[in-house]
Amino acid sequence: MRTVLVTGPGGAGRTIVAAATALASARDGARTLLISADPIPGFPDATAPTPVTAGLRSVRIDSAAHFRGELLALQEQLSSVLDLLGGNRLDGEELTELPGSGELALLHALRRAAHGDWSAETYDLLVVDLPPLLDALRLLALPEQLRRYLRRLLPQERQAARALRPMLAQLAGVPMPAPWLYEAAARHDAELAQVQALIEDRATTLRLVAEPGPAADEALRAARTGLALHGLRAEAPVANRMLPGHSPDPFFAALAAQQEKSLGRWADEGAAPVRIAHLGRDPQDPDDLLSLAGADGEEGSLAVSGTGEVGGRAPDPWWTEEAGGPDGDGILVWCLRLPGAVKKDLQLVRRGGELLLTVGPFHRIVPLEPALRRCTVSGAALTDGVLRVRFTPDPALWPRTG
Repeated sequence: MRTVLVTGPGGAGRTIVAAATALASARDGARTLLISADPIPGFPDATAPTPVTAGLRSVRIDSAAHFRGELLALQEQLSSVLDLLGGNRLDGEELTELPGSGELALLHALRRAAHGDWSAETYDLLVVDLPPLLDALRLLALPEQLRRYLRRLLPQERQAARALRPMLAQLAGVPMPAPWLYEAAARHDAELAQVQALIEDRATTLRLVAEPGPAADEALRAARTGLALHGLRAEAPVANRMLPGHSPDPFFAALAAQQEKSLGRWADEGAAPVRIAHLGRDPQDPDDLLSLAGADGEEGSLAVSGTGEVGGRAPDPWWTEEAGGPDGDGILVWCLRLPGAVKKDLQLVRRGGELLLTVGPFHRIVPLEPALRRCTVSGAALTDGVLRVRFTPDPALWPRTG
């Protein structure tokens, strides 16, 4: 199954482009599912896959209902503790959605779509309307981060000693975590792993939507860096709300010229953008959305085939060996492409067998190869859009021969 994740700067029209992409792909024969948290003109407001047109179903995420359901389920799990403390139960009607619950509801929807929980219907294409650009990139990094937290806080090897837990608690004099806590952690880890697998699948790409202009130029430049840091790949950007050229009105002519200048910069930094003309008004129904998507088979159409070759993931970090180490030893150089990164925005920390990388607003913790774990960091440089970290073998950890 192909997956297209649609995002862009706030107000760029990402929801409209996601809907137009889904409609055009279904028109061209791909069985398509669209997931969105926002209302779409002419689409049903349903929380389960509901037909829109032939070959297209859509789902609207109800983050408030998801939050209430999850919190009530957790309250039920903790019922014995709450009774012991004399706590009063919360009713669903008094629960108010908290910040961040929308992102968790979207991850839950992605897991259901990837696992086929909604229905027996199979799809060729999944189109997901993500939050605005920076929030979307943080959301896509969340499954990997949450799984790491679970592994650190509740390591699975501790659960293996379940039979010894009462004895250990008696010897240590402290209560051991209840079995349900480990079981819940294992269940959440498995669910997050399904979402992470979908995000990292070679058939998953990002579709970046922006309205050409100086602000969009900077946003897309930052997005390319964040995507590379997390190993994600974007398709050619979608230039939305393009104004017609050669307008007799000097105001609109100047705006159109500015848009064309931005498109030139986008093309210089990557693939040629897909152009979407300004409709002159807000889309009102699926017919309006299809008119934005381009004709069947037309170059520049938003349609996505459910099959065929796709770009896959961005290049993974790699390392090479160079001469110049002490005592004639080689130096290992760990490399990661970070297009658009600026040295002043880059922070790097070595922590045990991991590298903690921060580039502007983006952060990732990368596990090191076993060979690099036996080395010390001796330097780093950012040149030609590639971060190079130099590792020198640690004599105390690196076996020697002869």
